[in-house]
Amino acid sequence: MTLRLTNTLTRTCEDFVPLNDRRVTIYCCGVTVYDLCHVGHARSYLVWDVLRRYLIWSGYAVTYVQNFTDIDDKILARAAREGASIDTITERNISAYFQDMDALNILRPDRMPRATQCLDGIRALIAELEARGAAYSVDGDVYFAVLKQADYGKLSGRDLSSQRDDASGRLSEAEEARKHNPFDFALWKGAKPGEPSYPSPWGAGRPGWHIECSAMVRQELGDTIDIHLGGADLIFPHHENEIAQSEAATGKPLARYWLHNGMVNVGGEKMSKSLGNFTTIRGLLQQGISPMTLRLFVLQAQYRKPLDFSAAGLEAAANGWAGLKAALDLGPNHGVQLGWGEAAPRNAAELDGALAACRERFVAAMDDDLNTAGALAVLFELARPLRGMANRLRIGEPASAADRALEPRWQLLVELAEVLGLQCGVQCGVQCGVADDSETAPPEKASAAAGDAAIEALVEQRRQAKAGRDFALADRIRSDLAQQGIELVDKPGGVTIWLRR
Repeated sequence: MTLRLTNTLTRTCEDFVPLNDRRVTIYCCGVTVYDLCHVGHARSYLVWDVLRRYLIWSGYAVTYVQNFTDIDDKILARAAREGASIDTITERNISAYFQDMDALNILRPDRMPRATQCLDGIRALIAELEARGAAYSVDGDVYFAVLKQADYGKLSGRDLSSQRDDASGRLSEAEEARKHNPFDFALWKGAKPGEPSYPSPWGAGRPGWHIECSAMVRQELGDTIDIHLGGADLIFPHHENEIAQSEAATGKPLARYWLHNGMVNVGGEKMSKSLGNFTTIRGLLQQGISPMTLRLFVLQAQYRKPLDFSAAGLEAAANGWAGLKAALDLGPNHGVQLGWGEAAPRNAAELDGALAACRERFVAAMDDDLNTAGALAVLFELARPLRGMANRLRIGEPASAADRALEPRWQLLVELAEVLGLQCGVQCGVQCGVADDSETAPPEKASAAAGDAAIEALVEQRRQAKAGRDFALADRIRSDLAQQGIELVDKPGGVTIWLRR
């Protein structure tokens, strides 16, 4: 089977063939570090984390680069509003970024360049474009001349000639006078009073957004890479402009495959900070939403399609993760009792017919343009008998010979779950090192996503209520847990165990 990916550039699903045999170079557009990351960021970086994991699992040597935009209008505005330095804002949010992504079990990129650390490459690239007649300077600003690039618009499918009339009125008279064309974009911005600036042949200033990524791709990976990643909102103008300026300078394709994930929507609108309808990753984790619940929520949808963010969707994902976790935890919790060893990758030839077929279906789903929903279906199939065994062991039933024989199934489940980044051991933001600075307070009662400790606390609260003959409270706790998929089983001696349905 061959991995097939939907290439935004060609608008087709193509066989993935890297430039250099089993080596893959990937660049992913990173965050502008002026604030905390929200669920939209989580979706993007979770999806591309799974792509990277799958390529590595498939035997590719992957070099994965993701940048930080650490000089930008939004950062300047935040620094001015807080009365803080640019460095204070960027360092704080870079640290927060790592905490949030580590919490979600997202592998750290191999390299994470910053725009301000690539100024030499940015200035050199602008100079090349100017020398080739693809850029022009005006009073300390430098612009890219879009009409010099014959195929401008090939990624987004936009025809500038048909949009020229629509552009009129969007620019000030001063801007219109400076630009040769309304769609020309800034490569270098002349310094403004009170703003940080850097020296250049065109005067003190700072780079434009688009040129930063072109220069960082070139610095870290070369003129042409295998895969360029980002959200669908970056197709135009950011990625279109990256292509134009990079290819005007080198005469080579910037990337062979352009992949874009769909947006996260809230009430039919894109989740964004500008609309104020965003939920931060940190806020979710501090509400008790498990990192793996969020991963499962994201991976249940096709990565290119919009994803509706809702409480109901998170609850469904929480229940799904509870079932997978029960199966994945079998080894750590009962491996000695069952006589199982540690989970390890299994060669396909070592699996019996049924398990080999499961593995093949997993691969087929992932090869089909990262069909993570199909891959998850295989995981749930593998987990089903393991979950049943976990419930029996929880209530004290002895393991049977048939139970012990499920070890290969469990090992395969663990292996494939790790390809999707679904791993036990992380239950909440606090345990992941996420600081408690969210504006959202923790919930008062446990949810199926809240983890075992919260459920155990409610079970103990119910036991004490029964001991104090407060049967109304005890019944209410049982009812609340039942609504969240938690079944309580009262056993002799005042012992209560709980099961996830």
